[in-house]
Amino acid sequence: MDTASMGAHDDVPTAPRALATEAVHAGRDDLARQGLHAPPIDLSTTYPSYDSRGEAARIDAFAATGAEPDGPPVYGRLGNPTVARFETALARLEGTEAAVAFASGMAALSAVLLVRGSMGLRHVVAVRPLYGCSDHLLTAGLLGSEVTWTDPAGVADALRPDTGLVLVESPANPTLAEVDLRAVAHACGSVPLLVDNTFATPVLQRPAGQGARLVLHSATKYLGGHGDVLAGVVACDEEFAGRLRQVRFATGGVLHPLAGYLLLRGLSTLPVRVRAASATAAELARRLAADPRVGRVHYPRIGGAMVAFEVHGDPHEVITGVRLVTPAVSLGSVDTLIQHPASISHRIVDAEDRRGAGVSDRLLRLSVGLEDVEDLWSDLDQALKRLETGAGNGATGHRASAPAH
Repeated sequence: MDTASMGAHDDVPTAPRALATEAVHAGRDDLARQGLHAPPIDLSTTYPSYDSRGEAARIDAFAATGAEPDGPPVYGRLGNPTVARFETALARLEGTEAAVAFASGMAALSAVLLVRGSMGLRHVVAVRPLYGCSDHLLTAGLLGSEVTWTDPAGVADALRPDTGLVLVESPANPTLAEVDLRAVAHACGSVPLLVDNTFATPVLQRPAGQGARLVLHSATKYLGGHGDVLAGVVACDEEFAGRLRQVRFATGGVLHPLAGYLLLRGLSTLPVRVRAASATAAELARRLAADPRVGRVHYPRIGGAMVAFEVHGDPHEVITGVRLVTPAVSLGSVDTLIQHPASISHRIVDAEDRRGAGVSDRLLRLSVGLEDVEDLWSDLDQALKRLETGAGNGATGHRASAPAH
């Protein structure tokens, strides 16, 4: 898919544009006529208004539908022009009518659950694996939700009259398992399907075009792309976006304008970064699959910059041994990161559920960056040599209280 769909936004071109072009120009279409080249950063928390009657009417309209108020901004928690540029751009890339940004990916998912829960639809059907904190949020019922875990083929049978959401992540964190999104969307019927598209990004897959009503991103990852911004976003239709804006206003999970600016800047290089990192990841996956020190390699059919692999021996020794690769949580940055999911990102998930979802104790997750492939392989090779010396044979770790994506 090389052409981005047009959403219902101001300054939308009449002709479709290629994804790479849209990534550079979406959210910036009005700059030239303002005499600007780089998008401005609006740091105001409040805005002057001498028409209090008109402002009251705009606030009443927002309370009724959650539609973005016409005219000048009102208050930072209601909306911000810089953040709105990012939302417009991401909606264009995902091919949806709208997008709503939040302070983190978990804040975005929480807002979706609150929207559905407010309608009495608290039951969620979900497919494992999911990101560990998403799994925990559902399993613990922290927002009053109840979850039924199933495989993709069991989605239709798991639906109930009070089911408000079906949630899948594809490729999944951390096993990179893929789901047939069209088939799952069909099985959902009228229940909204939410797809966590963090790993794929709209460069590799657009779930809205396959039947998903909601597309979730931890924008901290590939959308920002440089490890310097924390954010989440939901791409969706305008009706659902209105409800999300109301929840964001009420709960305060807003995105800071500087983060919105960094995300808009990150989108401009998203296709280039994802495609370059994916080419390197595919080559590393090939070499790891042929390495006798590695038992199994997970790499998605659609490609991408994520690789997961299970080693013979203690995976913690590999973490200890890397020098160029950074041992750290998170993913999607320009530099390559490695982590042990069973110890960190998925530690909060019950061990039996974790292993049942394919997250083995010997699994390592590699987020491939933009370094040269030979340099990365040299570093991984020397780290894997620690397994040959018998430096460790276990795969245990201490429970982490706060897993990260």
